Amino acid sequence: MKRLALVTGGMGGLGEAICIKLCTLGYQVVSTHSPGNTKASQWLAEMERQGHQFQAAPCDVADYDSAQACAAFVTKNYGAIDILINNAGITRDMTFKKMDKANWDEVMRTDLDSIFNMTKPVCDGMTERGWGRIINISSVNGQKGAFGQANYCAAKAGMHGFTKALALEVARKGVTVNTISPGYVGTKMVLAIDENILNTKIIPQIPMGRLGKPEEVAGLVAYLASDEAAFLTGANIAINGGQHMF
Repeated sequence: MKRLALVTGGMGGLGEAICIKLCTLGYQVVSTHSPGNTKASQWLAEMERQGHQFQAAPCDVADYDSAQACAAFVTKNYGAIDILINNAGITRDMTFKKMDKANWDEVMRTDLDSIFNMTKPVCDGMTERGWGRIINISSVNGQKGAFGQANYCAAKAGMHGFTKALALEVARKGVTVNTISPGYVGTKMVLAIDENILNTKIIPQIPMGRLGKPEEVAGLVAYLASDEAAFLTGANIAINGGQHMF
């Protein structure tokens, strides 16, 4: 039976690349989408046209009850969740001086609380079956900090603290928990940055002299989801072109 992977925020950017990679490798893939997203069916149809058969489930990852309902829906309709990729996230960039509580809370709920919300309803099933993979997508900025991203960096750094603690709890149960911290990857969000800023401020900081490719990060996700990665847990793997080494 195919293992089932649930990818939060899979309809676009890095999430889409992850979905495609896992599907290509033979996994059953379900992506979450925001409740009320009218483009979800269009995305599924386009992916099917490209030869990728996905399923989709509505979920507000920032809301605990919605995450519970999503996991129950996926399990009932498609099967037990073997692999969880916590990929969904947002940014609300501004200096701390200008940041208000609403913009702090929104990022923390979506980027950090969501990790608890989505992991809680699936982790026990993984330990009971004796196999599972939880993969949390953080950021290079959670490691090194970034100007104007106090909310985002705090959330992404907190994500790895969660990874390490949970990895210790489930290590003997056949479940691994890991963090991936990508650098600047050529997604629509990054490519929307002013070209002058990209070329003068961001890319010069990357020793490889280019943005990462979504497919490169997806390949790392695929490895962590595999049987071959069974001895790797509690790690934070940097994939940033050498921008930040530690």
